[in-house]
Amino acid sequence: MKKFTAILFCLLLITSGCSGEKEEKKEVTTSSQASSEKANAKSEKDSKKDENNSEESSESQSAIFKDLPKVPTNTIELVNQSPGPYADQEILVDEIEKDYLPLMKKVPVLKGNTTEEDYDKYFRYIYSLVSTDFADPQDLIKKWEFSMFGNENMEDPRLQFKENYNIEIILDSSGSMAKVAQGGKTQMELAKEAIKEFLANAPEEANVSLRVYGHKGTGSEADKEKSCSSIEQVYKLKPYNQEEFNKALDQFQPSGWTPVAGALESSKASFEGLNAKKNTNLIYLVSDGIETCDGNPVEVAKSFAGSNVSPIINVIGFNVDAEAQKQLQQVAESANGIYTTVSNGEQLKTEFQRAQEVLDNWESWKNDALRDADAQRVDNSFDILGFSNDWNSKSLRQRLNISYSIDMLREEGKITFEQRDELRKRNYQLEDLAEQSIDEIRDDLHDLNLKKIDDLRKQINDKYNTSTE
Repeated sequence: MKKFTAILFCLLLITSGCSGEKEEKKEVTTSSQASSEKANAKSEKDSKKDENNSEESSESQSAIFKDLPKVPTNTIELVNQSPGPYADQEILVDEIEKDYLPLMKKVPVLKGNTTEEDYDKYFRYIYSLVSTDFADPQDLIKKWEFSMFGNENMEDPRLQFKENYNIEIILDSSGSMAKVAQGGKTQMELAKEAIKEFLANAPEEANVSLRVYGHKGTGSEADKEKSCSSIEQVYKLKPYNQEEFNKALDQFQPSGWTPVAGALESSKASFEGLNAKKNTNLIYLVSDGIETCDGNPVEVAKSFAGSNVSPIINVIGFNVDAEAQKQLQQVAESANGIYTTVSNGEQLKTEFQRAQEVLDNWESWKNDALRDADAQRVDNSFDILGFSNDWNSKSLRQRLNISYSIDMLREEGKITFEQRDELRKRNYQLEDLAEQSIDEIRDDLHDLNLKKIDDLRKQINDKYNTSTE
């Protein structure tokens, strides 16, 4: 009996063990299946994620490389290139680099088996950000012509001195003029300093006027109507009185919107009756931005210049972006005036000094003591030197910024060392073009300076025509 019980007990243990083994195998099988299903699900999810990332990368790449400007291949294209958003800025300066570096980080990785088209896309992207604003030799010629103001041989009757000399300054007082420029002063402060210095030695017989716009309201949409209609002649056209003029100039600060067209319309109305037969009329428009009040300043300037007042409308763009520069250039061109871009107070003062020299020449004309042509040619030679130095300075800054950008792409793992070297070659080629172009322009300007001023415009227009399709 004991033997039977022992055998029965062993059978139960064996049966129990087999049952446990079966359960264990079942659990293992279930766990394995679950893991497999989970792995498959993860794999499918990762695959979809990769597909989405690929699509996003493709979309991002498409957006980054869309509508990029062409890199210049000759002098005319170099003169006409639009400045990039970081033109002439040192991108390695901390406050600039923190905004610039993300633009490099979002660039997709340049794959292997790189084509020339790939290199061109990446280089054009960098170029679009830091391309400089090279000076146009045509603008310098216009300034030479302006400096010959009063010469009886000038074909343009506007450039022949008349009995009365009237000059009006139209000053942008929109909110953006509060921006701090080089030297820690706001653009408005620098503009006021330059205007005061300009008029400090104005001839007693000359009449001056100051018109301001955008100096009321704010830049908010709610204040647009109020600000756009805020155009005021704060100093009426009359001989310069320093105390009165400075008081008028100091009473307003940067505030609202930018009604360039309205300001020119207002000026045109106030100049009625000042016929060009007896009046030399000069307008200086100083602005740092584009028309924002829905007007058409180009058409208004053209109409103003074509009136019997026949003013010379000169436009100074103060730290303007590419869009504003284009519009302000068109304003000056439509009025057959001069456009100049300035980035600091000293450059602004230089432009007003040219106008001061013309005022002095007018005063000398009234005293029969006009300067001779030789003196003008000497002044022109210094202008050529300044033009050349400015060109070389801008070319150097552009080359360095492109070089820094290429290095940033390498540091971020966007390009290989070999790809970096290929992009650098394109930078060297662009620098060589800039050097060849300034040599060519400088030689042409020196040659033209030896000829009659009346021939200059036609020749420079023929060679460096900046009109766009």
